[in-house]
Amino acid sequence: MDERRRIIVGLGNPGKQYANNRHNAGFMVVDRLADKHGLKFTRMMHKGIVALGEIEGHKVALVKPQTFMNLSGESVVPIVKFYKSEPGELLVVYDELDLPAGQLRMRPKGGAGGHNGMKSIIARLGSEDFPRLRIGVGRPPGRRDPKDFLLDDFTRDELAALEPAFDRAVEGIRRWLRDGIDNAMNFVNKPSDDG
Repeated sequence: MDERRRIIVGLGNPGKQYANNRHNAGFMVVDRLADKHGLKFTRMMHKGIVALGEIEGHKVALVKPQTFMNLSGESVVPIVKFYKSEPGELLVVYDELDLPAGQLRMRPKGGAGGHNGMKSIIARLGSEDFPRLRIGVGRPPGRRDPKDFLLDDFTRDELAALEPAFDRAVEGIRRWLRDGIDNAMNFVNKPSDDG
């Protein structure tokens, strides 16, 4: 029987053609977290690719749903139930149009804010009471459709500018595991010196 785990989910769309999209910022952060701790995404379960291991003394399951964004809950919620995790032991990382590129915001709970991946998770879980970490990708220029903007790749300059934010997000997740949500929010939500 698998032991209870903290579940850290990065949201995105599966497939190489989406790998560098703005909508895949969640995948990028969770990949970076896995790399830093030597964890490998080798297990398929409940429509998600999963890396199992230990970070900051906690057993964790890092999850990248393979359902496409709008159906993320179909993967995330069965994994949460499989590991008998409480909503407060789930952290979801995802892109946010309403934050400037590279700005981070962590919250202990809240609504979906128009994000379809989060809508799917909240609907399937039946609760908004789980932590989330939003990665700002900024609004599209001019009258550009936000959906098209999110499915575009980050430019090389944007990715370079986001490097410190991704590193900070990884550290925020580690602090959440080690010290709890309040400590992690204090770290993540304070204005960064680099931008």
